[in-house]
Formats: sequence, structure tokens, C-alpha cells
Amino acid sequence: MPALVVIAVAIAVLVALVVWAKLHPFLAFVLVSAAAAVALGMPPGDVAGAVRKGIGDIFGTLAIVIVTGAMLGKLVVESGAAQRIADTLVTAFGEKHMAWAMALTGFIVGIPLFYGVGFVLLVPIIIAVVSRSRQPLLVVALPALASMSVAHGLLPPHPAPTALVATFGASLGLTLLYGCAIAVPALILAGPVFGRTLGGIVANPLPGLAASPRPENELPGTFVSVATALLPAVLLAVSAVADGVVAKGSPAAAVVKVVSDPDVVMVASLLVATVTLGLARGRSLPAVMHTFTGAIGDVGSILLVIAGSGAFKEVLVKSGVSAEIGQMLQGLPVDPLLLAWLVTAAIRVCVGSATVAGLTAAGILAPVVAAGGVEPNLMVLAIGAGSLVCSHVNDSAFWMFKEYFNVSLGDTLRSWTVMETIVSLVGLAGVLVLARLV
Repeated sequence: MPALVVIAVAIAVLVALVVWAKLHPFLAFVLVSAAAAVALGMPPGDVAGAVRKGIGDIFGTLAIVIVTGAMLGKLVVESGAAQRIADTLVTAFGEKHMAWAMALTGFIVGIPLFYGVGFVLLVPIIIAVVSRSRQPLLVVALPALASMSVAHGLLPPHPAPTALVATFGASLGLTLLYGCAIAVPALILAGPVFGRTLGGIVANPLPGLAASPRPENELPGTFVSVATALLPAVLLAVSAVADGVVAKGSPAAAVVKVVSDPDVVMVASLLVATVTLGLARGRSLPAVMHTFTGAIGDVGSILLVIAGSGAFKEVLVKSGVSAEIGQMLQGLPVDPLLLAWLVTAAIRVCVGSATVAGLTAAGILAPVVAAGGVEPNLMVLAIGAGSLVCSHVNDSAFWMFKEYFNVSLGDTLRSWTVMETIVSLVGLAGVLVLARLV
């Protein structure tokens, strides 16, 4: 059976098991991943190992970020800091402009933060803003998430764009400049503009991410609330700047490498929050730890679902499907930038991971760039845009959105998947326009 047919059938079965059979997504992922591996020709003895590796890679990458992020988020909510931040945003921008305020917030947070970190940090603030402004949840949430998605796919210092810059010998500064020029229209159309159409979608976020309103005199100060909630963003931004200043191989560079690690940043931020939003406000350490324990319960199932999606991705990567698709598309007689988008988009749809899609496409398209005739900075952005298209059931970010906001699978496709596709298409259009101008 052709690989593309196997992938299509596997995705259809996965959706059927989750939607109609009501199987837990983690179990559905394990079963479908194993069956797909056999159908794609993987030796049966290697199937269990591939599934374990896929789950372990995702779990190892995101476990600390998601768990500490959930702890920090719950403390931000229970302390009243989220309410304080929401009150400040609503007062500054007005209830009618909250979508634009959250788009700006998401962009600021999204530039220095890895996507998973930014997501778990912004969710409690989004929910608090919704409670305060009485706007539909997704109308407020989509602009923030669209902004972070744009930064994740197009802008250094995120892993895939940074790696692509090195692969193609592009300029980090020019890529960032061109990327920002494309990012603004992409986040506007995919965020505030598209978000207006989603007011009718029912979303019931995790109970632990919301709290009853508190009296004004019981809320922490604005500076403490904002500084604590956004401390991970500040730490990563500072370390990114320091990384470009300190001498490579120096003791200072080693320190920067440690403090720029997302896991280290999240743990350090959580310790600071324990003091500023817990102990300094009269709560005992056991009481703060009780809050953290509740947070683990809130996200345990989410973490399993996300880890399960890693099994499916690993099977597709190990089977060589992504490279096969790229080679099949490489010979198309089209503009190299459009070809880059098509190759990356095809791999993204099949594999799920934006980072895997981007890096796989880079290896396939490197000879095209080396041959000349194409602007390497724009090639980075074309691949970045293609890596965001059509996020669906094989993408861990899809499940983060669905599970955190507790929306149906169909509504997740209607909102999250369409938003990601808008970002991708606008990004492609921006690249093609810039190619005529530079």
C-alpha cells in the first residue's frame, strides 16, 4: 500500500477512534502508530521501540515545561495575579479591543519563548481576560496563539528558523527583519480578524485555570503580577541577547547556555513565583505545594495525549515517509520558494511536527539554494511558513489547544487548524511579494 494512503487511513482511523469510539487519545495514538508502522514496512521487532522513542522524545522535551508551567499558571490564578493582569489589560485597551491586546501580548511573549512555554504561561491570563471582559474565549485566545505561532515558525531565535539560517548560510538579522514584515499581516489576519468568526464555539477550559474574582484589596500589585507571570519571557530574552554578545567558548557562554535552557528558566521562574505570589503574600509553603499538586492533576491527561502524538510522528519519520514525499515534490517545475513551501507543507501534514517538517525540507532543498538564484533568507521563511500549514491530529500543539480549552475535535479543526493555515498562506504570500522587492 502506498505510504500516503497508509498515512491517510491512519489519520482517519485515529479520528474515528477518538470521536466515535470515544477512546482516550493516548491509547488511540499508541494503537494507530503501531498499526501504521507495520503497514509502512517497519520490522515488527522495531515497532515498540519506535513508539516508545516517540513518546519519550515528546515527554522528555515538554514534561518539565508543561508541568512547571501549569504550576506557575495555577499559582498566578489562585494568587489573583491573573485577575490583576486582566484588569490592567482591559483598562488599558478596553473590552472591545481585547483581541488586539492579546495579539500584541502573544507576539511579545512569543519572540523569546518556545511555543510550549508561551502557551502554558498565557492560558491562565487569557482565561482571566475572558472572565473580566466577557468576550468569547476563542475570540480572545486565537490572536495570542496566532502571534506565538508566527514567531515559532518564522522568527529566530526559535529552533527551526535558527537552524535553517545556518543551513542555508542566510543572515540572522535579515531573516528576522523580513520575518517581522511578514509576521504582522499574518498575525492580524489569523488572529483578531479570523478570531471574530469563532464567537459561537463552546469552550470549557480546565477548572484549575480559572478562579472566582477577588476583591481589589486582596490582589497582588500590577508590577509583581506582570513581572512574575512573564519572568520566563524576560529571562529567555536576556539570555538570547547575551548569547550574541559573549565570546563563544568562554565561561560566560557556558553560563548563558545553562540559563537559556527552557527547563531551567521555568524551574527558576517557579521558585521566584513561590516567593512573590506565595510566601510573600502570607501563604505557607505546604499551601503553595498543595496548589502545585492540583496543577499536576490538571495537566496529567494533557501531557499523555501530547506524548502519544509523538509516537505517531516518530513512526512516520523512522519509516522515511517525510523524505520520500520531499523527493517526490522536488522535481516540480515551480518557483523555488513556492516549491520549498510545498515540500515543507506536505511533510508537515504527514508528520505533524513543524520543526521536523522544516529541518527535513531544509536537507532536501539545500542543493537548490547552493545552486544560486534564490534568496536564502526568503528560503528560510518559505520553509517556515510551510511548516505551519494545516496542523491536525498528528501535531502536539493541536492537542494542547484542544485539551487546555476543552473544545470538540471538530471545533479544534475549525479554529486552530484554520488559524495555522491562514498564518502559513499569508506567510507564503509575504515571501513571494518580498521576492519581487529585494
